[in-house]
Amino acid sequence: MFQRLKEKWNVTWWQFALIFCTFALGGSLCGYAGRKLLDILQVHEAIIRVPLYIILITLLWPLCVLIISLPLGQWNFFWKYVGRIVKGKKQHSKSKKEQALNSTQLTENQEFRASGNQKSEMRRIAIFASGAGSNAEKIIQHFKGHPSISIALIVCNKPGAGVLNIAAANAIPALLIEKERFFRGDAYVKALKEAGIGFIVLAGFLWKVPGALIAAYPNLIINIHPALLPKYGGKGMYGHFVHEAVIANHETESGITIHYVNEHFDEGAPIFQATCPVLPGDTPDALAQRIHQLEHAHYPEVVEQVVNKMAVV
Repeated sequence: MFQRLKEKWNVTWWQFALIFCTFALGGSLCGYAGRKLLDILQVHEAIIRVPLYIILITLLWPLCVLIISLPLGQWNFFWKYVGRIVKGKKQHSKSKKEQALNSTQLTENQEFRASGNQKSEMRRIAIFASGAGSNAEKIIQHFKGHPSISIALIVCNKPGAGVLNIAAANAIPALLIEKERFFRGDAYVKALKEAGIGFIVLAGFLWKVPGALIAAYPNLIINIHPALLPKYGGKGMYGHFVHEAVIANHETESGITIHYVNEHFDEGAPIFQATCPVLPGDTPDALAQRIHQLEHAHYPEVVEQVVNKMAVV
């Protein structure tokens, strides 16, 4: 049972233990708070106290587990978990007439929903990264416990890169790729397909994506660039090289661009941009910190939006 829950939530055993503790402590806090409220209200008669207690703990439980999740570091998981419960209750509020129709007649709407059941299946993402992996880590944390999207593979081209440690810490398989096969072989398409990968996210991946991989994943590969494209893009424009150029040209703002990947560096269709100021006296490192804040704040959310949109089309 525990193994099935761990796989369903897509978490490590350590996070599973923290989630289990949050459920237990949140439930205890909920029960304690319910009894205290009834004592304060001086409700002692069993015929009133019992049903009122049940109502109270039903209302208090989401708040209690969210409170407990904060010190245990599980806020993101339980915020989404509670959100799914609320959403589920709304869906159950359909009229009886609609429910009867759905149970007795296969309409065009039902056919659409039947074919759309595939959307509830887990969509598997591969993250390609070359360095420390800070963006990869934020994306991994964002999708922990997600009901329909999982980070299933980390692909890296540099032995010893920090992102490989992040993959290991989160029990995510890692694929270390070599240049010859990537550019002049099958571009690891077979390995990705065998792993069930349906979407690719580039997060600080410094190699150009070969045509074979783009052809296998058309409009299913996205990248984040640390500037406001089309400015400061192209070959060799990454990391501090971008920030140095922005400062040297006396720009007053910079930012991030999330875009689809095509055969040319940083020329795919844009998806999202966010800006930040370039301050007087800025160094490349100072500007890089503000850019990283934008990346961490927006990239995981945009990935989720794009993948969900892809599933609907």
